[in-house]
Amino acid sequence: MASYDKPEVVEREVKDKEHKGGFLEKVKDFIHDIGEKIEGAIGFGKPTADVTGLHVPSINLEKADFVIEILIKNPNPVPIPLIDINYLIGSDGKKLISGLIPDAGTLKAHGEETVKIPVTLIYDDIKTTYSEIKPGSIIPYKIKVDLIVDVPVFGRITLPLEKTGEIPIPYKLDIDIERIKFNRFSFEENVAVLHLKLENKNDFDLGLNDLDYEVWLCDESIGSVDLQKSANLVKNGITYIDIPITFRPKDFGSALWDMIRGKGTGYSMKGNINVDTPFGAMKLPITKEGSTTCIKKNKEDGGDDDDDDE
Repeated sequence: MASYDKPEVVEREVKDKEHKGGFLEKVKDFIHDIGEKIEGAIGFGKPTADVTGLHVPSINLEKADFVIEILIKNPNPVPIPLIDINYLIGSDGKKLISGLIPDAGTLKAHGEETVKIPVTLIYDDIKTTYSEIKPGSIIPYKIKVDLIVDVPVFGRITLPLEKTGEIPIPYKLDIDIERIKFNRFSFEENVAVLHLKLENKNDFDLGLNDLDYEVWLCDESIGSVDLQKSANLVKNGITYIDIPITFRPKDFGSALWDMIRGKGTGYSMKGNINVDTPFGAMKLPITKEGSTTCIKKNKEDGGDDDDDDE
């Protein structure tokens, strides 16, 4: 090829690029204009979404079950698919749990729907990964949710959502039977009151509703009770409550006589306590083993009825 041909080639390439570029831009503008006209004529629009609530239907010492509620509004005249839901729960920049819900359903035309996302947070997983998170504490959380929808004209759209709040890492109650006070004593049936000491080591109050329990003396069960009882167990504090129990001395042998003689005896107590918290209702286990107690006598039995005297 002769040297004088080069400028002609370069000039043709530039013209071709300008021609192609201009043509593509015109096509894009045309498509955009058509899309806007279709949107305006048919009424297509982008969906909106908002986190309307976070509920805790179940929480205990092992895990917390959350339900994230999201209200999605579809302004379009046709149903649109909700392709994926991505969610992540973190605390202070640390990921606690994440997940993906594929093919999450279809949003009806000109309507709104509440989508519920169930999430389970297992405390052992948190404590294993983040040792600085202690039982009994309250930690901040941030929920991030991405809703991916497919809208005519617009195509796939991601709707990002966030919500912040606090969640507890519950700690079990510490329980002690401080003394047993007999209201009626006989060889056939005894009616007694257990003076309980409950220590709440959580950073939040617990509203006691009821408790069920069984008590053993020297490995012999002396009775079980399901009792409705109201009390406020203050955070990081100690609360004393009295609970009744009825039993027969012959059911547990020499343990009672050791208590009468002031020797004390081993006991254990197991059960559950149902409480209200700022985060929802909880059912917490109560256990105590290997301690000792002795009888508190009434004045008519020859004892001092002062609560400090056992």
